[in-house]
This record gives sequence, structure tokens and C-alpha cells, in this order.
Amino acid sequence: FWDFLILFFCLPVVIFNEITKKRLLGDVSCRIVPFMEVSSLGVTTFSLCALGIDRFHAATSPQASARHIEQCQSIIAKLAVIWVGSMTLSVPEILLWQLAQDTSPVSGTVTEYCTMKPSSNLPESVYSLVLTYQNARMWWYFGCYFCLPILFTVSCQLVTRRISGTEKTECRGTKHSQCESHLNCTIIGLTIIYGLCTTPENVCNIVVAYMSPDMSKQTLDLLNLINQFFLFFKSSVTPVLLLCLCRPLGQAFMDCCCCCCEGCSPTTTSSQGSANSKLKTEMSSSIFFDKPRESPPPLLALGTPC
Repeated sequence: FWDFLILFFCLPVVIFNEITKKRLLGDVSCRIVPFMEVSSLGVTTFSLCALGIDRFHAATSPQASARHIEQCQSIIAKLAVIWVGSMTLSVPEILLWQLAQDTSPVSGTVTEYCTMKPSSNLPESVYSLVLTYQNARMWWYFGCYFCLPILFTVSCQLVTRRISGTEKTECRGTKHSQCESHLNCTIIGLTIIYGLCTTPENVCNIVVAYMSPDMSKQTLDLLNLINQFFLFFKSSVTPVLLLCLCRPLGQAFMDCCCCCCEGCSPTTTSSQGSANSKLKTEMSSSIFFDKPRESPPPLLALGTPC
């Protein structure tokens, strides 16, 4: 959902600015777009960490094959913590950016762009905090939004594989082992995409931090555009990758799309199709969750022994 927000709001603003050299929504977009982009990095980072912890608990559970399905309230609480924490850590971005104008010496046209410069109207204590954040922004990006999810995911995967290797002799269900392996591959795929898409941004941040006095404004704008392109690419690829790797989620998504396209018709064919799709979703969901479905009780014999 946050990737959708990035593509729906930030992408049109960036494209409009590159075409017209005018900032859509003015100073508001200069503050909201960086805030949403950094919040997107935080949501992805902490989500990968939460998924790594979940896989670690699944591997170290004493009864992993019969582990209970997590309650919906618990999942919503974790998502709320991830979202609120990510947006809280991104609040300095709102105070750091502001709109600026520049007149071209050749054509004389006025171009608008966003500059990283705290407003002098801020209170002194807040101004000093924003300056501290600006000075440490590069290493904060690199440590929290790049190293943390990758190291966390790699560590959890290594520990999980070590524990799974020591438990090969135990009797564990084939479906459960396939489910665990499939979920681990999904998390690894998401981490690889995230690492590949955030590497250019961190490299550009380091280059700009140490070589910005010797670089022209056009070069800095180009590097910033490259960073945003990879962010939009990540936001586009991540949902598709998640739907492809996580088959039950992808099947549920396709069933919802087919249901919306066909509409609700009272014919027998549609009712049979919906029943079949519901049965497929229920069967596929047993592969996704850790708790296997219980077999129905055997039918009681009726009649006399004769």
C-alpha cells in the first residue's frame, strides 16, 4: 500500500517537475515527497526485520509444525508500530527541505527546485536538531535503511538454516517444510530487490557528501533523479515480486480481480466458479500458513452389524 502511495503521489510530481521545471503544489510537495520517500524506506526496512523475526520464531518453535496462526489484531499492531515508527523517523525531512527558484542565464526562464536547507524561522532548538540530522543524514541512511535490513535478514536466515539443518532427523511434514522454504525464499527475494535498488542511492549520497563543492547543479540534479528512479522501480517491482513468489497471496489477488471483472451475477456458472475459486483459495492457504488443516472426523457407521 505504501508503494502504491509512492507511485500515485510522488511519481507524478517528479515527472511534472522534470517536464515543466515547475514544482507541482509548490513548497508542500518539496516537503511531502521526501517525507514519503524516506518513510517508504523505513516501512520496507522494518517490515523485512519483522519478517526475519517471524521466520526465526517459526524455526525455533518447539512445535513448529503445529504453530498457531497469528491473530489479526497482533498483525495490525505490528503494522501500526512499523508505520508510525517510520513516519516519526522521517519527520525531519519535512523541516529540512524548502522550495527555491533559479533564473537561467541563457533563456531567462525561472525554474523551481527543492533544496536541502532548513528554514531560518524555526525555533533555535529545532533548527539545531535539523542541522544535526542533515549532517548525519548520509550515515543514517546507510546504517539504518541499508545495512540494518540486509544484515538482519542474512543473520536470521543463517540461524534459521542452522537450526533447520540440525532438525533434519526429526519427523516433520513435507507441506510444512515446503511452506517454510517458500516463505524464506520470498523474504530473500524482497531483500535482494531492496538492496539492489538502494545501493545507487547510498553511493550517490556518499559522492555528493564528499564531492558536492566540485560538482555542478546539473550533475547533482541528475544524481537525485537517478535515486528517485530506483525508488520508483523498487515500489513497482516489490508488489509484483511478492505476488509472484507468494502463491497463495497471488491466487487470492487474482480471484479478487476476476470477481471484480465478472461482477456479481446470480447464474449457476458464476456460483460454481466462485465456489471453485473459494475452494482453491482455501487449499492454497493451507500451504501459506504454518498450522496444517485438521482432517475431518471419520464418518460414523450406521445400521446394524447384519
